[in-house]
Amino acid sequence: MKRQKRKPQKARPDASSAPSQPAPARPISRRNMMREVAMFGVAAAVIGSGGYYLVSEVVADVHEHDLSRIGKGIPTVVQVHDPDCPTCRSLMRAARTAMESFEPDELQYVVANLQTPEGQELASRHGVGKVTLLLMDGDGRRRATLPGEASSAMLLPDFQRHAKRYAKGAVD
Repeated sequence: MKRQKRKPQKARPDASSAPSQPAPARPISRRNMMREVAMFGVAAAVIGSGGYYLVSEVVADVHEHDLSRIGKGIPTVVQVHDPDCPTCRSLMRAARTAMESFEPDELQYVVANLQTPEGQELASRHGVGKVTLLLMDGDGRRRATLPGEASSAMLLPDFQRHAKRYAKGAVD
């Protein structure tokens, strides 16, 4: 058998140096257009609702960690909290659930994060550690201390008594 001559191959350009060519577009049909619109709509809905949830959570978190709200006329529940502590996170969930029964001007919830200088200073000033709730009157004076983990059912009666006793206009 005779050997056949090969055609010389053209030199291929290096993939990193050659500009990439866009992939060929799908033909525009009604079906493809509807598919694109549907995917865009779903993506917009997911991003929109997730974005709203994320922003509202951040705003609520910043509000909860604002220690300057203490002593502004509203009785306050202050949680001395370490974000790395599972027991602290459990107490936070219970306290937030119990707080759902109150109007914002009736009783407020504030978190003293022990990983911030302000939170450390507040805990030091009151001589308490993590997994602790401080019940403060509208003037910022500590009226009770609730140490340890508790359920929302256990916390709710204490919160109700505190809110009633130190409500605006109530006699001390």
